[in-house]
Amino acid sequence: MLKGLYDWTMRMAGHRRAMPALFAVSFAESSFFPIPPDVMVVPMVLADRTKAFWIAFVCTAGSVLGALAGYAIGALLFDTVGRPLVEFYGYGAAFEDFTGRYNEWGAWIVAGAALTPFPYKVITIASGVAGLDLWVFVISSILARGLRFFLEAVLLWRFGPPIRDFIEGNLKLVTTAFFCLLIGGFVAIKYLV
Repeated sequence: MLKGLYDWTMRMAGHRRAMPALFAVSFAESSFFPIPPDVMVVPMVLADRTKAFWIAFVCTAGSVLGALAGYAIGALLFDTVGRPLVEFYGYGAAFEDFTGRYNEWGAWIVAGAALTPFPYKVITIASGVAGLDLWVFVISSILARGLRFFLEAVLLWRFGPPIRDFIEGNLKLVTTAFFCLLIGGFVAIKYLV
């Protein structure tokens, strides 16, 4: 079953609509969707290594624009729904303390989440809730997401065939590791945020 899904993904990576789909997944992942765009980046680069840097650019652009949507979700919905609830339950002062600390370390928090398997959408929404400076948020997002996707593209471009051979030879292991990292990110949210 995994081999069939992998083969299908590789075929779709070469499809004429693969790039718009990558942009859409990257956008959605930064604001509400649970699956990271890496699941598309890897097969797309492996299918056509000459497009590696364009793929990284499209993924970065979609991700940063999606991050802005996540920021807007946090900023706009918090004022109308979240703040009255926080104040009703008596957590207004605690929330002010949280936003102060978040804004102090915000650039590093955004960059850390953008580079790791930690669900980035949580940080984009939290940044909007905390009112993190928009320019700090955007610059951190561009730099960190760009670093992540371009580094991935460079490695796949440079070492493509051996990486493809490794993935195809160890598909169950690679899939298990991917899902462990994804689930680990959600567990980290529960205990760290």
